[in-house]
Amino acid sequence: MYSLWRPRVLGAWRVPPGGPVIMAVNHAHNVDGPMLMGTAPRPVHFLIKKEAFVGPLDAFLRGIGQLKVDRRSADRNAVTSALGVLERGGVLGIFPEGTRGEGDFASLRSGLAYFALRSGAQVVPVVVLGSADRPGRLIRALPPLRSRVDVVFGDPFTVGDGSGRRTRKALDLATVQLQERLTAHLKDARRLTGR
Repeated sequence: MYSLWRPRVLGAWRVPPGGPVIMAVNHAHNVDGPMLMGTAPRPVHFLIKKEAFVGPLDAFLRGIGQLKVDRRSADRNAVTSALGVLERGGVLGIFPEGTRGEGDFASLRSGLAYFALRSGAQVVPVVVLGSADRPGRLIRALPPLRSRVDVVFGDPFTVGDGSGRRTRKALDLATVQLQERLTAHLKDARRLTGR
């Protein structure tokens, strides 16, 4: 990441040095996940669509601990693998909106709330700014080479009431809590970086 772009990492000290953590990352561009993996203070394991696991990329993604998920159905194997990362005290990376979009946390899916409630892991909000469409690209799928990309880590927090309940009501409440915290972090990150 540092050889292709100029990442500026802010607040990495906020990431707990041990124990299970979920990094909830905005997702406006293809490079957001790799940018976080290349700049985070701990190894991050993402749920990545199974279509990406082809050819030499398959061995590479598996080698760096990424998890394959079938997005067309409820993939129990992927859920079990992701919970296993957290049970072993690792870091799970999640794009709470499910796919690329505006990167503004406007529409969260319930997956983040489920993993947070089920595992009790702390959630660290992360915002990647500067990766989205801008003029001056040689390759449309990537930010301009040597451009600055900001990765801003927020304060860790937990959701739910501590009971571990995963009822529809508990998931809905946790999703609202998450959206409020993630949106507030995005606003703070934009103010901090001037983006």
